[in-house]
Amino acid sequence: MSDNQNLLAEQRRALILDEVRRRGGVRVNELTRKLSVSDMTVRRDLDALARQGVVEKVHGGAVPVSEPSAHEPGFEAKSSLELSAKEAIAEAAAQMAAPGSAIALAGGTTAFALAHQLLDVPDLTVVTNSVRVADVFYAAQRAAAGAGGPRPGAATVVLTGGVRTPSDTLVGPVADAAIRSLHFDALFLGVHGISVEAGLSTPNLAEAETNRHFVRSARRVVVVADHTKWGTVGLSSFASLDQVDVLVTDPGLPAHVRAEFAELPPRLVVAGEPEDDADI
Repeated sequence: MSDNQNLLAEQRRALILDEVRRRGGVRVNELTRKLSVSDMTVRRDLDALARQGVVEKVHGGAVPVSEPSAHEPGFEAKSSLELSAKEAIAEAAAQMAAPGSAIALAGGTTAFALAHQLLDVPDLTVVTNSVRVADVFYAAQRAAAGAGGPRPGAATVVLTGGVRTPSDTLVGPVADAAIRSLHFDALFLGVHGISVEAGLSTPNLAEAETNRHFVRSARRVVVVADHTKWGTVGLSSFASLDQVDVLVTDPGLPAHVRAEFAELPPRLVVAGEPEDDADI
């Protein structure tokens, strides 16, 4: 059987991971038929997903890995997951950042993708507790300086202090004090997990407290989270869904979850699907 060249490895593995999580396990022969690829290709994909720690290989297939509620993956471990979804979410969320506004951008790999999209929004003031996010803006400023001078409309970036987490996010009393003294037009927030019962949650207790301050200081809260975050619950909840104004996600969000949002406070924005103008 010849491999299906229409799907990139990243896309194929995202489909496999979604199938594993949705069904609680898959068999190799089922995946070969569904994806129209060879047995060897599927096994390579399962090996890659197992190395990332998101599936466990079993005889003839794979099952999902259940993470403890206090487990916090590092930035690199998360950065290779759901890349296409994160890029689409970032593009949709960036349209909600008005030129000249003051925004907060919390940590995480989806926020990192969003930072790249925000480079084109003029005159932003960006407050972030993410070392990775700050580096995106600083690198753009250095590149502009090397090309002959500051870029017109370049963002003003404020990096909070704090203690660094495995996700390269700064948390703790120093970060909390900085955030408490500020007021944001909008907060763009990535999450570890989101559910009706637990709201927004994280496995890191200090990060939960810092995120609470972000939410309290923002006029509008925009959560950026791919569909795999739905139903995940971390150790500590830091906001309920009625504190969220908008959830930006990807088309992988199941139909039954979309139906739930008809009864929930946040407005649901699905990247790539029609949506009314949502400038802040």
